Amino acid sequence: MQTMSGRFSQFSMAAALLVCTAGLHAQNFPITPGQRATANQVAQTGVPLADLVPNAPDEYTVKRGDTLWGISGMFLKSPWRWPELWGMNLEDIRNPHRIYPGQQLYLDKANGRAILRTRRSADGTPGGTVRVSPRTRYESLADAAVPTLSPQAIEPFLSEALIVDEAAFALAPRIVATQEGRVLLSRGDRAYARGAYSSKDGGKPLSTAKGEPVDYRVFRNATPLKDPSTGEILGYEAQFVGKAELVRGETTVDIVGKDGKVSTEIVPATIDIIFAKEEMRVGDRLVPEPPRELLSYVPRAPTTQIEGQIVSIYGSAVRFAAGNQVVVLNRGARDGLERGHVMALQQSGVQMTDRTDSARTQIRLPNERNGLLIVFRTFEKLSYALVLQVNDGAKVGDRFVNPN
Repeated sequence: MQTMSGRFSQFSMAAALLVCTAGLHAQNFPITPGQRATANQVAQTGVPLADLVPNAPDEYTVKRGDTLWGISGMFLKSPWRWPELWGMNLEDIRNPHRIYPGQQLYLDKANGRAILRTRRSADGTPGGTVRVSPRTRYESLADAAVPTLSPQAIEPFLSEALIVDEAAFALAPRIVATQEGRVLLSRGDRAYARGAYSSKDGGKPLSTAKGEPVDYRVFRNATPLKDPSTGEILGYEAQFVGKAELVRGETTVDIVGKDGKVSTEIVPATIDIIFAKEEMRVGDRLVPEPPRELLSYVPRAPTTQIEGQIVSIYGSAVRFAAGNQVVVLNRGARDGLERGHVMALQQSGVQMTDRTDSARTQIRLPNERNGLLIVFRTFEKLSYALVLQVNDGAKVGDRFVNPN
């Protein structure tokens, strides 16, 4: 007899294979050799019961709105050890990015170890073999898989946040004029833009030629992001204000003067404002719209020791970061940070006077863990991270280290 869990498991894998074969919503969600090695090891032995949370459920049905982070936190004390949770169920979940609402998870505890399965045996205990009849059902599940994190928490920053170096921002095309001398631009307005001043600067004019971008994001003055310890400028964060569409490219016209001499005049490109987060103005910069990324984040601790500090908190009026807020870190790809790395926030120990000491010695209390964050976008020297948990608000200068 088929069980619901068996049918869901077989259907999910078959549908995922069908989607991949058809090439629909092609996604490149890599599983690193380290994650697979960890999963294979845990799949053989399970995890110690001591690594489970005290109230880990014996069974759980995946629901819409669940995240992999949340599910792993239901079973493990350290949610970033997701590869081990995946490994506990390696036979049925071959790709941690392919878990769907409706799948059932059963926790099997024996001999001091725990193994997570997606089906029960005929006698009601976890495990066993479930036989299912072949069937075909056409349905795209590419967008139905349970995400690692809540998409609403990070999607705005994937489309809006931009870190550039000073030279790249200076060469970005810019709005140079508006219709009828308007000071501010909003959705539906038309404006005019130019690329770099000359090819010698490394830029080129805006063009609608085949293969050239026509969709642009509009950014305002870039704010320097400085390392809290060294003062080094690690990059510039540009303020997203809207989107524009290139209607006509830049051209030049030859003008014959009264003296018969020919001069060349530049005709700037024409753009239409198609989305306005804030009103735009002359001087704002244009950056080509990047292709939409379909990303997944497998929570994990870095394999090497990484530590650093918070450079800034996203949002100019925000001083302390709470849960589900975004911070900028002073470490990036060059330092080994990757998407999905979970880091522990530390609260600096307070300096105080030892009043029990007659010499009134100055002491500093040890740093204490203040929460967790996960890296979701990296640049060369900087990264964006989402605060997952925090006890006291995180602030600029707070340190982060590998989680224990």
